[in-house]
Amino acid sequence: MTSAASEPLTPPAQALSERMAEALRQKITQGEFMPGERLSEQSLSESLGISRNTLREVFRMLAKDGLVKHAPNRGVFVVIPSIASIIDIYRVRRLIECQALAQAYPRHPAKKKMREAVEIAKTCRDGGDWLGVGTANMAFHMAVVELADSERLNQLFGSVLAELRLAFGLLRDAEFLHAPYVEMNTSILELAEAGEFARAAAALNDYLVHSERIVLAVYARHINDSGWSV
Repeated sequence: MTSAASEPLTPPAQALSERMAEALRQKITQGEFMPGERLSEQSLSESLGISRNTLREVFRMLAKDGLVKHAPNRGVFVVIPSIASIIDIYRVRRLIECQALAQAYPRHPAKKKMREAVEIAKTCRDGGDWLGVGTANMAFHMAVVELADSERLNQLFGSVLAELRLAFGLLRDAEFLHAPYVEMNTSILELAEAGEFARAAAALNDYLVHSERIVLAVYARHINDSGWSV
């Protein structure tokens, strides 16, 4: 007789695992877990209200996304992104975000989400909440992708943003990282609201090239200073 632990997940259990994986993915995107952090099965299963078997399935899902990794005899850890991963993340961002913005429907409701994210970022900036600015920035770029009206792209980009937030988490000066992009996001939004989608997409491409250079430069310096192995 097959043990319960080795049986395939039933559809309701699978749905629960997927919901919990998305919940943890969101926590990563919001900066609640740091790169290299060990994830406690006991505390997470208790806080999420799920069994350890379900949590292990969640970890398997997140491992497929490149967000966690299992270290034998040590446990499960949040991934530390490599420089190659960061380069690939920005390549994907340029391909997805710029096209979504360039081809956007003028009255698409996702533009309201872009505006909301910009306003939240400004409020957080004025209050010195740079973690909040980073989370608002994630929401802004997720809204840009939603302009494409593709659920598959939304799901893919959700994982990309979680990886990106881990890369940001390795950079110690959140203000230095996020401050310039509040106004850049505002400028891109204003172009989109004016119907200048081609110009908005071009501005976004320049933005992403600049962001990638900054992240890679600061990240490389921290690798040298800290001796990280990535």
